[in-house]
Amino acid sequence: MKPVSSASPVPPASPGSAGSAGAAPGGFRGVFALGGRALPVHAFLARLPAALCPIGTLLLINERDGIGDAGAVAAALWLGQALGGPVIGRLADRRGHRPVLLAACAANAAVLAVLVAAVLAGLPLPVRMALAVAAGLTVPQVGPLARARWARLAGGDEALLGAALSFDTTLDEVGFMVGPALAGVLAVTVHPAAGLVLAAALILVFGTLFALHPTAPGPARASDAAARAGVRLWSPGLVLLCALAVLQGAAWSGANTGVNALAQALGEPGAAGLVWAAMAVTSSIAGFVTVARPGSADLTVRLRRTIAVQALLTLPLLAVSGLPGAAFAVAGIGLAVAPHLIALFGLVERAVPAQRMGEAMTVAGSGLIVGQALAAAAAGPLAQAYGYRAAFAVACTAAAASALLARAAARTTAAATVPTTPTTA
Repeated sequence: MKPVSSASPVPPASPGSAGSAGAAPGGFRGVFALGGRALPVHAFLARLPAALCPIGTLLLINERDGIGDAGAVAAALWLGQALGGPVIGRLADRRGHRPVLLAACAANAAVLAVLVAAVLAGLPLPVRMALAVAAGLTVPQVGPLARARWARLAGGDEALLGAALSFDTTLDEVGFMVGPALAGVLAVTVHPAAGLVLAAALILVFGTLFALHPTAPGPARASDAAARAGVRLWSPGLVLLCALAVLQGAAWSGANTGVNALAQALGEPGAAGLVWAAMAVTSSIAGFVTVARPGSADLTVRLRRTIAVQALLTLPLLAVSGLPGAAFAVAGIGLAVAPHLIALFGLVERAVPAQRMGEAMTVAGSGLIVGQALAAAAAGPLAQAYGYRAAFAVACTAAAASALLARAAARTTAAATVPTTPTTA
């Protein structure tokens, strides 16, 4: 895989931002100088519902109707999010982040509230699944749009952009550590619906603050819109990166399903969340280290290395026989997850023109979701029929396939250069 060109135009950073300075600070100082300290806080709390909603949905519906209905509704939520993400990203690129995010946040909070009411009222499964799809379709895509915003703010400073994307990806990892744990605590101490209610409140309040932040890009000018219409989104490089995102999501989902099946087999289903949190802890640490010490290796080299390391670190899952061993294994995998995603989204930024950055980031995010959904559909029945190691085998297969694909792409130069001038779509 040769480096994807970064020659596509990038709008200049806003006046006074770090991206416009000749000698911008690096690391955390540089990231905070880009958009101020409020932006990461708003972005983190606005994307926390993405971690709260899936587990909150499972806890609420499993409590009332069993795991069968819970799994169906959660899958519908994933489907809606995978389909709606690129649409919201495209609208944000065209009309600006502010109006699109404000509308999505209000709609998502309202649909989540209706979904909770429908579950508590005992409405039929098709109604709850339809509401879950609607909830997924209206997810505001704060994570992908935050990455697009950092890319715009950093201007042409690749070191600063790398630090910003590393920091943002690490926020995702922290969120996916805090979200499931918080949903579990609220379900036990308050009510099974509390996680979804909190998610609706967070997205309404902090999603709105994220939308209204001064760094939000405005609508495309008429000339930019005309130029955007002639710029391709898809290239061989972006197709490859999305395929790697799908495989990454599948590796996560297979491992997660295996952990849950193992905990169920041992009679400790409640421990699965704590075991899985071990990955988020080590991944968050690795992400913060990457921000502080990004290293000098090219992003394509880093992506291949982290994918290969993750594939090797996934293999110990096949030897796991207890929860401590599972926690140790997933913690090891976590050391490669954030560096992998940091390189992946960094290359997505390089693979597309700036006019379609938000759409590209949401497409890659949807790839992660699609991979999780597909692997869950395969790993669940396999685990039920053959035991938890069958689900772990799904994770190992996806990780190995990702490593082989990255290696094959490197040999055949599958990542193509993005045109720097508008091309007919």
